[in-house]
Amino acid sequence: MDLSISSPFRGAFPAPTSTFILNPKSRCSHSLNFFKHQNSYSKNPLFSRQKIPIRAQVSDPAVDDGFVIDDVPHLTDFLPDLPSYPNPLQNSQAYAIVKQTFVRPEDVVAQKIVVQKDSSRGVHFRRAGPREKVYFKSEEVRACIVTCGGLCPGINTVIREIVCGLNYMYGVDDILGIQGGYRGFYSKNTSTLTPKVVNDIHKRGGTFLLTSRGGHDTQKIVDNIQDRGINQVYIIGGDGTQRGASRIYEEVEKRGLKVAVAGIPKTIDNDIAVIDKSFGFDTAVEEAQRAINAAHVEVESVENGIGIVKLMGRYSGFIAMFATLASRDVDCCLIPESPFYLEGKGGLFEFIEERLKENGHIVIVAAEGAGQEYLAQSMQGIDEKDASGNRLLLDVGLWLTQNIKDHFTKEPKMAINMKYIDPTYMIRAIPSNASDNIYCTLLAQSAVHGAMAGYTGFTVGPVNSRHAYIPISNVTETQNTVKLTDRMWARLLASTNQPSFLNCDESTGGKVCKDTIDLINNMKITSI
Repeated sequence: MDLSISSPFRGAFPAPTSTFILNPKSRCSHSLNFFKHQNSYSKNPLFSRQKIPIRAQVSDPAVDDGFVIDDVPHLTDFLPDLPSYPNPLQNSQAYAIVKQTFVRPEDVVAQKIVVQKDSSRGVHFRRAGPREKVYFKSEEVRACIVTCGGLCPGINTVIREIVCGLNYMYGVDDILGIQGGYRGFYSKNTSTLTPKVVNDIHKRGGTFLLTSRGGHDTQKIVDNIQDRGINQVYIIGGDGTQRGASRIYEEVEKRGLKVAVAGIPKTIDNDIAVIDKSFGFDTAVEEAQRAINAAHVEVESVENGIGIVKLMGRYSGFIAMFATLASRDVDCCLIPESPFYLEGKGGLFEFIEERLKENGHIVIVAAEGAGQEYLAQSMQGIDEKDASGNRLLLDVGLWLTQNIKDHFTKEPKMAINMKYIDPTYMIRAIPSNASDNIYCTLLAQSAVHGAMAGYTGFTVGPVNSRHAYIPISNVTETQNTVKLTDRMWARLLASTNQPSFLNCDESTGGKVCKDTIDLINNMKITSI
């Protein structure tokens, strides 16, 4: 198939090389959208919309470099006669100095940046940014913003920059704030958002729009969207919230509504898949260091001081790991991905005793999800979930504190001074730092550009430091977790000199045995 026939990719790729494969894994039924230009797919029989991988081969059919596009839906997929309009940014004074104002249709972002010679080029996502054509007139837009789930530094910055982006860049004046999470669509009044209203909310923690867990009723939400005449929906929340956003998009498509649904992924734990990191994470790590420093000061000031700091990390230990690496005052870091044990050779008790004898104090950082299976064996487990469907966890910090006390009052009968710090809500409630403020601005503007360009059912985020539009299913199917076989965890172990709590094979120079590595690689952290 000659890609130069009636295609936006004319001259974009060298003639005799690539094979394009559209990702069959994506749940999006519109993955072939990448190859269409406005409504050209309906006029060009060369392009199919089947849910199967399709290869558009060029002159050499033997060449297959495995170039895969994982695309996002577009409003014209189910509203093929939708008109487009020139982007108002072409007359923007701010963008007048930009060498290339609009993202080219063929621009993509590679998910895998490190490749070997002759290896597959892999999965690519559509690059985020302003398009030359938009599918909404500014005066016809009625947008809404909703925040769901737990708190996270930076939520207010995202809200502010969505409002300012819509207003300053696209001239949109009609923007609503949905109060109280998903249930706010049908049980709360909305507020009108303007740049003046949201001017200084980025200086505050929490969410200006209020939040809640659960309350998702797709039919009621879409009914409300339809009744209010809303045609752009911006949804800020974690994986459960994004799954809800996906269902809203599906219902919107089913009803044939001209409504763009854009997700902005939020989780302080950094457990969103695909994207480089989640907003608020840098702020959380920075603030976590204050708690670690306080614990270190406390235990240095007493004899045999043991400080335990519990940080966020229900299923992923990124905050604990990065705060440990950043502080350099931590002796041991416990995370959900790495099993540990207390008693016996190589156990935590032995390590604490050795470190106390060596330094006179020890600081332990524990992610909230660490050792939950161990806790369940020694304590009465709680088989309950919160409104978001997350399993309620036992308090690993208090459990560790009590077990360490019990151990050292028996054998070896060493006098210890315990200090326990839980800064969880203090970290969640602070405003975002400079780094996260910039990041939140880019996320918000990318979402606005995508919605105005007619994309829907997508989420935004950086992939290898380039912002991209990603199918929502890609960020909700799995969770991002610390890989114990990667170098970052090895750097932590080298920094703290703590035990790995893994079985090692002495015959291979202390290397972890293959069975243990296989167990780690196949480990799947779930939210049940």
